Amino acid sequence: MTTTTATTTTTPAARVVDAVKVYGGGDTAVRALDGVTVTFPAGRFTAIMGPSGSGKSTLMHCAAGLDTLTSGAARIGDTDLGGLDDRRLTLLRRDRVGFVFQAYNLVPTLTVAENITLPLDLAGGRGDPEWIDALIDVVGLRDRLHHRPAELSGGQQQRVAVARAFAGRPEVVFADEPTGNLDSRSGAEVLGLLGRAVRQTARTVVMVTHDPVAAAHADEVVFLADGRLVDRMESPTADRVLDRMKAFEVPS
Repeated sequence: MTTTTATTTTTPAARVVDAVKVYGGGDTAVRALDGVTVTFPAGRFTAIMGPSGSGKSTLMHCAAGLDTLTSGAARIGDTDLGGLDDRRLTLLRRDRVGFVFQAYNLVPTLTVAENITLPLDLAGGRGDPEWIDALIDVVGLRDRLHHRPAELSGGQQQRVAVARAFAGRPEVVFADEPTGNLDSRSGAEVLGLLGRAVRQTARTVVMVTHDPVAAAHADEVVFLADGRLVDRMESPTADRVLDRMKAFEVPS
């Protein structure tokens, strides 16, 4: 795949402004997000980190249009997600957003090639054949295209999921603990793949992770605690991220 420089733009790939998310009501209400404003720049790999219960997955789900905010705004590009009805929100997620989850979510009866193009096929389109062909080389699956998921390792299955997420040339790919089910070697391969996809295709990746080693693959890490944005770190290393995470630990 030809290396592509990200287009300079003042419009972020995604952002939330004064984001509040409350689950439940009354005495049992849980404030998962408490006034978070964060921008995810286009053409960058951003990791979201924080202790358990910090709101990192809620932030990703609301930014991606998988969940709705109680108040505040979430945008993909210039599109305010709060102004979309269910049909338009579904179309936006299909056409402009990609997803990679901890569970690979592959269809067991389909081949690798069919799993990669499944969202495009369901939408009634072929996508860009040259893009998809180049993507297959980026993820290193050329010799596995006719295999089914059960014939692949966990790392290979997640590479299929990554290729599927990028197949429609989305503006942003959201990854929720994408290496959670993988051993360290396979996880490093998938993280390297996400980084190459950002650099070589000018796409944007936003990843939730609890792993400092995984976060070190990103260009920047944003840290949440108690539903609030508390820090950002450019050019992270695993040691620096680990030190920052230790600051969240409550002494026993």
